[in-house]
Amino acid sequence: MAGEGDVLQTPSTAAELPSDWSWKRLDAICEGVFDCPHSTPVLTEDGPYLARSQDMRSGVFRTDEAARVSEATYNERIARAEPRYGDLLYSREGTYFGIAAEVPAGIRVCLGQRMVLIRPKPSAVSFRFLRYWLNSPLMALHTAGYRDGSVAERLNLPTIRSLPVAVPPLPQQRAIAHILGTLDDKSELNRRMNETLEALARALFKSWFVDFDPVRAKAEGRDPSLPKPLADLFPACLVDSELGEIPQGWEVGRFGDVVEQLRDQENPLSFPDALFQHFSIPAFDEAQSPKSEYGESIKSLKSRIPAGTILISKLNPEIERVWMVDVRPGERAVCSTEFLVFCARPPFTRSYAYCLARSPLFRQQIEGLVTGTSKSHQRAQVDSVLNLAAVVPASTIVAAFDRSANSLLSRTLECRRESRSLVSLRDTLLPKLISGELRVKDAEKLVGRPV
Repeated sequence: MAGEGDVLQTPSTAAELPSDWSWKRLDAICEGVFDCPHSTPVLTEDGPYLARSQDMRSGVFRTDEAARVSEATYNERIARAEPRYGDLLYSREGTYFGIAAEVPAGIRVCLGQRMVLIRPKPSAVSFRFLRYWLNSPLMALHTAGYRDGSVAERLNLPTIRSLPVAVPPLPQQRAIAHILGTLDDKSELNRRMNETLEALARALFKSWFVDFDPVRAKAEGRDPSLPKPLADLFPACLVDSELGEIPQGWEVGRFGDVVEQLRDQENPLSFPDALFQHFSIPAFDEAQSPKSEYGESIKSLKSRIPAGTILISKLNPEIERVWMVDVRPGERAVCSTEFLVFCARPPFTRSYAYCLARSPLFRQQIEGLVTGTSKSHQRAQVDSVLNLAAVVPASTIVAAFDRSANSLLSRTLECRRESRSLVSLRDTLLPKLISGELRVKDAEKLVGRPV
């Protein structure tokens, strides 16, 4: 059994390795494999980062979503080993079980519960190559046979230390990691660009429809810093309403005045050979990337998603899941019934509805619409969502907003589409490269960038 003594058990599905490759146990090519402390960490607002299994979901340690701990907690948790650049963080249990991520340079991080620290020997293995190996489909199949949890999926430490690694010569390791990293780098660049583009669109929405900056500027005799034809669209004073002060001539309406719920449903099992774009809660959490699946593998009734719609999760509404979906005309797209499917009512637009659904007032209201006693299965009722209060501006201003916001948000869809293609190519190359089935020079041609 793996994990006992020096036994090396290679994956049953592994192909024969090239002559200059060899199989090694993980602990034979590492300086150490360290378990996490078993105490529960105390979280703080600031301080060093805490690596948890949910932070590993994309194979990258996301510091923008990670928790923090105090200096005292950090010092306690690094007693066995202090994570450093070149180490790998490995999730041994839970939803994101069996995923490895690099420790980023220039940060301080300690292990959360259910985490393992892997410290490769630089003379034996490239840490980037090892990360790709541990995240490969081959290893996912292998570790599935060693899960020892009946409820939570879990790997014990001896099993992790005995994991098999196909080790090519170091120059090949670095070349393979570089090819796969090139694709990941492009995807990461797209992710950052999307964050910037969305931030610009949402900042414009907040300025015009939440803070009413152009109206306040005109009311105070200041320049609204807009072209005159655009500035003339805004009123010059604020009036009282049930939501507080709003621009004169605007109204207090409901979210249902802005959007219409689409209720068409479909059973993909009725079309087993048809390819669907499946928009699920896990797919949103992963990277807002739908999964391409045949109807036979989608086991329950789903909501149909036409082009030009947005999705809002009614499950656990305190978690912001608002999805501007990328569906092309003619594509078969479905989503979990935990999502509500909305299209904008004219004169409103999808860009406006999307930014409204992510605005502070809307989020505050929807978080208060929960039903259900279980913390993990609270839901907002559809009619209550449609009845949420919303400021209704003049249609001319909505059109002006859309001219700016739509170009920004459309670009985010293009970036996500490109990233899905990059991920698909990486996932195709990954098992072939790390098994030696595909040579580096052939992979370079597919990626289009020599190593």
